Amino acid sequence: MITVLSGGTGTPKLLQGLKEIVDPSDLTIIVNTLENDYFSGVYVSADIDTVLYTMADMINDEFWYGVKDDTFITHERLEELGCGELLRIGDIDRATKIQKTQLMQKYGLKKACEIQAENMGIKSKIIPMSEEQSDIKIITDMGELEFHDFLIKHQSEPKVLDLKFSKVSPAEGIIEAIKNSEAVIIGPSNPITSISPILSLEDVRDALKETYTIAVSPIIGSDAVSGPASKFMEALGVEVSSVGVASLYQDFLDNFVIDTQDSNLESQLNQIVNKVTITNTIMNSLDAKKNLAQIIIDSIP
Repeated sequence: MITVLSGGTGTPKLLQGLKEIVDPSDLTIIVNTLENDYFSGVYVSADIDTVLYTMADMINDEFWYGVKDDTFITHERLEELGCGELLRIGDIDRATKIQKTQLMQKYGLKKACEIQAENMGIKSKIIPMSEEQSDIKIITDMGELEFHDFLIKHQSEPKVLDLKFSKVSPAEGIIEAIKNSEAVIIGPSNPITSISPILSLEDVRDALKETYTIAVSPIIGSDAVSGPASKFMEALGVEVSSVGVASLYQDFLDNFVIDTQDSNLESQLNQIVNKVTITNTIMNSLDAKKNLAQIIIDSIP
């Protein structure tokens, strides 16, 4: 079994490649829940839904959010009625979120995800990092902002001074999944708001020390491939580079995958991690995704 730690953008691209070369039933995906919240009366777990849609071949891979070819009749009607939404939620996507909200009231988030994954024909196990509601605040030069206000309303433009997120307990089965895995892959998701929340869960870092762990850098040069990771790293005093990312995973990391454009950092990274793999990490086609996935799988001892 292979376990993947995932956020909602970079890692799902890698998952598209992994599920082509690995039996999906051998994949367990632990997904960030830090940014989950209620919008328009429904529970929005953006990263979980992105992983679900990716594994079900439904993802809108232009935005890495929502369902491809979705319609927005409800969203547009709400706008007409003066009930504008911060998130642009499609109709099929909204139905998924309504179902999840109802299932959670009866079973909790983990079971709700299991039911939805089964309904979508997904053979992989998808586990939310926690059943508990998280809270994150972005401290900016405009004041304290909610995560989605910063990301969507303000388009990630304010200067980030600090971040705060609440401590939550790991969902049942997470530690066992990591310990029982042949390897753990940390995908190229935001290391601060997507991966660090998973790593902050009790016993996760200790479990990773016992399991072969590979991480793919989401940084090329001095900037993130996508999203506001660079701003968050700067705010926390972490060097915006593959070296900075590796330093966040240093205590458990066995193999670090970086892009060929960062090959000049190999000797510096070798002081942090035993093995550095240099390859193309820009996943702009299915072949590129499969090639990266294959290189990662082949590196597992």
